[in-house]
Amino acid sequence: MQEWNKDDINEKLKGEGNFILYLYTPLCGTCQVAGKMIEVVAELFPNQTWGKCDLNYIPQLALEWEVESVPCLLIFKESEIIEKLYAFHSVPYLYETIIAKALL
Repeated sequence: MQEWNKDDINEKLKGEGNFILYLYTPLCGTCQVAGKMIEVVAELFPNQTWGKCDLNYIPQLALEWEVESVPCLLIFKESEIIEKLYAFHSVPYLYETIIAKALL
């Protein structure tokens, strides 16, 4: 999964607009575990566009998107957030959530 910066995200929002963005902070222990889960799930959806970003580098977008905490998984469809996840539970839970949003 590629690390994205603000410009990368803005480019995705102007383009196809269908992608999944994982937000984290480097000192968050829960983010470390969640990141490993996301890496596994991303491998199950090779045709889906995935990115990750350190929330510290996009404070304005975090405010705009009303991100309450990290880790956070944002699912975008046509440049709109259709799902915001904070509790990752398990790899199967994440898999089923993504399937339910018909992003394949």
